[in-house]
Amino acid sequence: MAETAPLPPNESLHQAGGGQPGAEDRTIKEVKPSTLKYLEQIYAAHASPADKKWHKDSIIEFLHHSQADKVTEPSSAHIAARDGLDFAGFLQYMTSSAANILAPPPETQDLTWPLASYFISSSHNTYLTGNQLNSDSDADAYRNVLLRGCRCVEIDVWDGDDSDVESSSSSDSSEDEESKEIKALRKESRREKLASKLPGSLASRLEKTSLGKKITGKDAAEAEATVEKKKSEGGPAAGTTTMPKKSPSPQAVAVEPRVLHGYTLTKEVSFREVCEAIRECAFVVSDMPLIVSLEVHCSQQQQEAMVRIIKEVWADFLLPQPDDDAKFLPSPNDLRRKILVKVKYVPPDHHHASSADEDSADRLPPDVKADPKSTSTTQQKVKKASKIIQALSALGVYTKGVSFKSLSQPEATMPTHIFSLSEGGVAEVHESEAARLFEHNREYLMRTYPSGMRIGSSNLDPLTFWRKGIQIVALNWQKWDEGMMLNEGMFAGTGGYVLKPEGYRGRKPVVISTADGDEKKEAPVPAAETILHQTLDLSITVLAAQSIPLPDDDDKESGFKPYVKVELHTEPPHDEHLSVTRTPSNLASKSSTRAKEGEYKARTKTQRGVNPDFKSETLVVAKGVPGVVPELAFVRFLVKDDEIGRDDLAAWACVRLDRLRSGYRFVHLLDNQGRESEGVILVKVDKKLT
Repeated sequence: MAETAPLPPNESLHQAGGGQPGAEDRTIKEVKPSTLKYLEQIYAAHASPADKKWHKDSIIEFLHHSQADKVTEPSSAHIAARDGLDFAGFLQYMTSSAANILAPPPETQDLTWPLASYFISSSHNTYLTGNQLNSDSDADAYRNVLLRGCRCVEIDVWDGDDSDVESSSSSDSSEDEESKEIKALRKESRREKLASKLPGSLASRLEKTSLGKKITGKDAAEAEATVEKKKSEGGPAAGTTTMPKKSPSPQAVAVEPRVLHGYTLTKEVSFREVCEAIRECAFVVSDMPLIVSLEVHCSQQQQEAMVRIIKEVWADFLLPQPDDDAKFLPSPNDLRRKILVKVKYVPPDHHHASSADEDSADRLPPDVKADPKSTSTTQQKVKKASKIIQALSALGVYTKGVSFKSLSQPEATMPTHIFSLSEGGVAEVHESEAARLFEHNREYLMRTYPSGMRIGSSNLDPLTFWRKGIQIVALNWQKWDEGMMLNEGMFAGTGGYVLKPEGYRGRKPVVISTADGDEKKEAPVPAAETILHQTLDLSITVLAAQSIPLPDDDDKESGFKPYVKVELHTEPPHDEHLSVTRTPSNLASKSSTRAKEGEYKARTKTQRGVNPDFKSETLVVAKGVPGVVPELAFVRFLVKDDEIGRDDLAAWACVRLDRLRSGYRFVHLLDNQGRESEGVILVKVDKKLT
């Protein structure tokens, strides 16, 4: 799937991701002949035989029986109130947002539940523009995801490189030489650490590539050997020039922390620049609270610099220190336009700082977390991760990062804690304590992120983790794949927060007004534990499409052979989902926690061109599928180019089942990089939930 650098801010507003408002408000500017003929047929089928027009009874019947709409809904009210409707009026209705297959989110979403009762649109290693090994870090990546609706970003913070600060002495001084040596040692150490952490099979595959040579340092060694050979022959090295010596310069400003992916060859960006980008775009498209997850690898001095920068740049958005420990998490409504800092928790009376973020160790698979046999001298010369200072830890008010040991550790019942586990870590806990994991996540926050083996920035399946009640499922937003499509389906138009279904939420504190007018939150009645499961029948008739964007590197419409593939993403009923907990009776067999691959999908026949006629082909996607939770099931539309070998993706859409409208609808397509397009598919949706 496509991997892209961040779009400029003005273009990011037209790129999907998860949370950006307005996805349901799109209209169609022009109707092509391939689509128009079906709209004429639909109108004629409901028109009066006498005058070939729609009268009041025809309009109401169409809205009720064909579209399954209520005449009181804003999208239908304007035509339901009319006494008659000619074809021009019908065309206006069908090309408006009223005929969008995606229903709008509730006008007044309930934002009064505690934070743990919401799914939150989240990004992993937000600073990266590409893969996890050698892509650039860029502050624009933060602008991009925030303008696309993301509500949780991540920053990996490391000590600033003082060798980049210009010295007040001349360039040939011993101090300058020493700083160059330190810089070289750090660069070499990053190479060695990365090479040592890669498993043998992966290292051997990468070894022959340009990326592998960068990791192992072979390309640098080969280049150095060439330079030395040229020097020994008495001439300058090829491609080099003699540079004049630098003139003395004044002492530069103090070194500030930097942001990068540790032990890789990713390029860096300054921490201050990242903070400024976040301030600039944090609340442009949503006023819902923004969580900033800090992974800190800095010395105490650089952590002090972090605190200064955070307070200086985010001053207006930071939370005040509470007088007492919170008994319940606040609601999103209480935290509008606030930045919540997620950072390692250090108790106030703790005399020694706790270990630096341990999340980074979880980012690598178990067999590559450490290299005890390493004898590298340069690794020994670079300082290990530092400890968290109290001033930095205190910034984590309602998102106090706690290293996960077990669901029974004392901090697991602290209302303001948050555990952060890799996808593999979650799987392990689920296998041994599925029910307990789910119960924890009804009341408390948890974050999960992709495995360290996903070096190409591919994504996990977020649905698997949402079903476990995990609120913050961090994804690589620069990679367009199934995971990001499902994220868009979950959060489209919501501002980045979605209330969990009943049965997934915890207790909601009751607000009581005291005699002096203050509000006080008291323990409420326990939340409902029943999860509503339904049986689904779903068929989709594909009539025609128009203005489909071509796949990458395709510029000839005549060679484009599109087909539409429709997939239902769902999982087994909740009881089955929890049954994978290991007990003596099921240790011998591993229960599937997902629908079988390919079980709920269908595709049309192949047609030609960007305005194809799919001839009203009906696809039976699901028939009597039990145990469906509509808020946690998704229908994905993929338009692909039928080719020899792998079929390239041209366009797509993803709709949450509870927002999938019935009747004659237009599916508004995004291109293969998640950008809005003029492409649409005219379909008829027959959905039955019982």
